[in-house]
Amino acid sequence: MSEPEITPELVAAHGIKPDEWERLLEILGRRPSFTELGIFSAMWNEHCSYKSSKIHLKKLPTKGPQVICGPGENAGVVDIGDGQAVIFKMESHNHPSYIEPHQGAATGVGGILRDVFTMGARPIAAMNALSFGLPSHPKTAHLVKGVVEGVGSYGNAFGVPTVGGEVRFHAAYNGNCLVNAFAAGLADADAIFYSAASGVGMPVVYLGAKTGRDGVGGATMASAEFDDTIEEKRPTVQVGDPFTEKRLLEACLELMKTGAVISIQDMGAAGLTCSAVEMGDKGGLGIKLQLDDVPQRETHMTAYEMMLSESQERMLMVLRPEKEAEARAIFEKWDLDFAIVGETIPEDRFVILQGNVVKADIPLSKLSSSAPEYDRPWVETPKPAPLGEIPGIGAIDGLRALIGSPSYAHKGWVYEQYDSQVGADTVVTPGLPAGVVRVHGTAKALAFTSDVTPRYVKANPYEGGKQAVAEAYRNLTAVGARPLATTDNLNFGNPEKPEIMGQFVGALKGIGEACAALDMPIVSGNVSLYNETDGQPILPTPTIGAVGLLRNLDMLIAGRAQPGDLAMLIGVTHGHLGQSALLVEAFGIEAGDAPPVDLVAERRHGEYLRANRGLVRAATDLGDGGLALAAFELSEAAGTGIWLEVGDIPGLFGEDQARYLLAVAPENLPALQEAAGDLPVAVVGQFGGELVAFGADCAPLAELSRLYRSAFAATVGV
Repeated sequence: MSEPEITPELVAAHGIKPDEWERLLEILGRRPSFTELGIFSAMWNEHCSYKSSKIHLKKLPTKGPQVICGPGENAGVVDIGDGQAVIFKMESHNHPSYIEPHQGAATGVGGILRDVFTMGARPIAAMNALSFGLPSHPKTAHLVKGVVEGVGSYGNAFGVPTVGGEVRFHAAYNGNCLVNAFAAGLADADAIFYSAASGVGMPVVYLGAKTGRDGVGGATMASAEFDDTIEEKRPTVQVGDPFTEKRLLEACLELMKTGAVISIQDMGAAGLTCSAVEMGDKGGLGIKLQLDDVPQRETHMTAYEMMLSESQERMLMVLRPEKEAEARAIFEKWDLDFAIVGETIPEDRFVILQGNVVKADIPLSKLSSSAPEYDRPWVETPKPAPLGEIPGIGAIDGLRALIGSPSYAHKGWVYEQYDSQVGADTVVTPGLPAGVVRVHGTAKALAFTSDVTPRYVKANPYEGGKQAVAEAYRNLTAVGARPLATTDNLNFGNPEKPEIMGQFVGALKGIGEACAALDMPIVSGNVSLYNETDGQPILPTPTIGAVGLLRNLDMLIAGRAQPGDLAMLIGVTHGHLGQSALLVEAFGIEAGDAPPVDLVAERRHGEYLRANRGLVRAATDLGDGGLALAAFELSEAAGTGIWLEVGDIPGLFGEDQARYLLAVAPENLPALQEAAGDLPVAVVGQFGGELVAFGADCAPLAELSRLYRSAFAATVGV
């Protein structure tokens, strides 16, 4: 089969800009082959190279005494004591999920699980953060149903509990939903596997499922905006098989115990190309591949297709040659492919052979660490105008507006489709501020949460970035866990627009400051740009995934409020209603500034709560919906009413930060007050009865609970 002529139109279709084309020609000293063009396109696109974001990502805090491995590997590695480590990462699968929601979401879960177990960790928990368009949009119900089914079908079959996440709806996601997948695993701290190849003449081994044509060009597609040709991109979505992935997990973990693995890399975005290049580049070596030896499930595949296929459930490994027979036997036992497809070479070359024909011969280092890097022009987001007068509303009607909307209604319809108990170590299932999973065979546990408030980030990227980290910190603290570290999934629009790049820069500044102040370094992450359709960007959505540690499960705060318990508030209420959930859901208003985040107060209030957790029955942080929504959620979960002395709208629905609401037995109040010292703590009400009462305004809990638990399915129409 003859290769296409390399025309300017073909170059542009591969996402290579004119200046990048000139750079490519300079590197090669000649025009590229079609396969080489595809390889450059894959490695230099935004999804793989981070060319628009790298300069800013370098400013994030990534180190700390708890960090074993920060960004740059498949996932971050954090010490949890006793010779153990937690390995975790969050990654997007936005574009594929909009085109083909079930497989897009499913393979997003599969990919993030491989990122974790390729480092030697057994996955113990998964989360997902989902953003959809308006419920009234014609595609929304289809997307919600497909994405949730995809997440559940892959995670459930693979056997990892889904313990948390978030779901939001906003018109900005009408043409571009977000599917951010998180996974965490456990490993011995001295048995972590990395991706840097070493040794010349070492065999490069292909592991797992066979290569097909699914996903060809997926990474390039994920680095472009959508337009009216979207349906033509359906073939770029991968197809997943969780049962094959489960076998791949077991085979890899068994193999790792033999000492056969020099380095190992998941085949994710850009498939064989990216995995081979990254292993060679990190090890300062070249790679030679013979494509005839690659296991294939389709006939007459070209070198271009094989190098860019994103078929799932595959790994690439550099093997100790003396261990070949032992390694091969393990994969044959698990009915998986094991094929030597190349070798490491001393030259800085990436050589691809098919038959006796050289299909590509490229300086390897120029594909990865020397990829283009841009300091794109950006403009600071203008400070929002002050919030004007808001319409009047009763306190309970304001609550109804929130709990009757799909963004704040009970999410049981979603997470009840996920297996949250598989593995038998889940302690706290979805529904509380953070999911909690026991570290098997110990008294320790890990807590997981994901957070961001995109309205805040759009209004004020700096404060919105800080708030995403601060809320993750509070959610972990609210279950008694000490926050350890974070992963970020930075979802933004087109970085070539200065106002979008300004959102990115501002948000990263806030994220970095908060991570440093709260001792939650960023250890892994993902950047997803070009989330636009017909020029309309999503809300800037820098999702923060965070992990916390409970040294002993006795430290867990996961009780239910009891009748007679006092409602105790930590933090100061100013009644900040700018960009609040109340304005959005009750009036359709998005105005005003994001709430300011006092990182010193966040830390002090969190440390106070963790130090006194033994005196607290239940806790939640205050975020969207303020005191009113937090009080209702604690009350509804416990099946008991609540009375708050606060009755005014700013006091109830203001979204001031650094606040928690606690359910406290009356006899524990004096000790909590004494321990608080000069911290702002106050009793604001009491649990009990059958009503939810805000000042003099009240409604039966049973009535509100019915609305809360039925609104998601009723509103989204799933």
